[in-house]
Amino acid sequence: MEPEAFEVCPYDPHHRIPLRRLQYHLASCRRKNPKKAKKMAICKYNACHVVSIKKLEEHEAVCVNRSSLEEEDTKNPLKVSLPSSEQNDDPQQTFIPQKLACEKDTKESARETSPQKILRPGQ
Repeated sequence: MEPEAFEVCPYDPHHRIPLRRLQYHLASCRRKNPKKAKKMAICKYNACHVVSIKKLEEHEAVCVNRSSLEEEDTKNPLKVSLPSSEQNDDPQQTFIPQKLACEKDTKESARETSPQKILRPGQ
């Protein structure tokens, strides 16, 4: 069995945390050290990377969790064209979201509230 790796807490350098618990500890320590937390920022590539606000941009430029795919996406953003409402007048092709519920839940809620009518386009 390999020895467990430890990380130093960015909010309190006296804290040494096992990597498997780091994310939980950071959330807790951030709440307990609000003055220090205001001076720190969280990396957008890995929530366990907490650095000073001044060093955030530099860290994110070289972050090991930054993927080359994301760099390509920022250079060539995906272009999506959505159909206009004028093109799709057929009610059969229109998506109508409805509340999903289990059969048991539906029976219980019917007893608690009065029945409601579901309105569909064209009615």
